[in-house]
Amino acid sequence: LDGLEGSGADWLERFKPYIEDGKTIVVAPHRVFGPETNDLVLQLRKRKICKIILGGMLANMCVESHLRELLEQGFEVAVVKDATAAPKHPEWGYGYTAALINYSFLAHAVLTTDEAVKAMVNAA
Repeated sequence: LDGLEGSGADWLERFKPYIEDGKTIVVAPHRVFGPETNDLVLQLRKRKICKIILGGMLANMCVESHLRELLEQGFEVAVVKDATAAPKHPEWGYGYTAALINYSFLAHAVLTTDEAVKAMVNAA
């Protein structure tokens, strides 16, 4: 992305080699919980990507919304359960637990980081 240098919105230096490697997809930010308002699906389809590994910081909101929409769009989606997190509601409990239950019904796979890495190595 151009125009970020000096703006305070730049990538952390240690991540730049990965982000700027020519293989990493950077999409516009989403405005709701899922990818319906950005160009993620377009970017994935342009690159003929059909398998997604998903993680993120809000398991029961953004991650689950992305999972549901990507499934609706026909992608094969695995969720990495130890690469997600969620808050605890003071009355109703952990959003993370609710998300894991939903992932088990929806996702093609629910994996740990180690399992996801092993699967990628075996597929290479």
